[in-house]
Amino acid sequence: MQTIPVVRFTVTGLPDVATTGLERPYTVVFDGTCRMCNRLARLLERWDSDRQIEVVPSQAPGVMARFPWIPARAYTEALQMIGPEGRTWQGAAAIEQLLDILPKGRLISWLFRIPGLRRIADRLYRWVAKNRYHLGCGEHCVTRQTRLAWQEEAE
Repeated sequence: MQTIPVVRFTVTGLPDVATTGLERPYTVVFDGTCRMCNRLARLLERWDSDRQIEVVPSQAPGVMARFPWIPARAYTEALQMIGPEGRTWQGAAAIEQLLDILPKGRLISWLFRIPGLRRIADRLYRWVAKNRYHLGCGEHCVTRQTRLAWQEEAE
């Protein structure tokens, strides 16, 4: 069995929750700089009445050290969900798994069993993830000038 060395980084004055975890069976890692993602993370915490899910922003200290098999790029591309024994889901697959776990999610999780819907969900998730800063702009959004054609009125 091969062991992988893991370097643990800590920041003085900041809690080490990302490294130690909350001893819950599932961890969801999301983009903490995305406003839309933060709103969805708060909703997820409210729906988790059984306290099975730990919700952590990807920017929290120690996240990458805690889950070394997930490439850094993956955190910017999609929601990551880590389950028992390190099983990992991302994007629409993570949403599907979350819906199966959450008591309120079970009301709509059956939708993923409709033939073809999973492929649509994957495409929709990728589009939303790619455009999330325009949909719910975060602090590092790039503001672009709108190209408008102005025509002055003759008086």
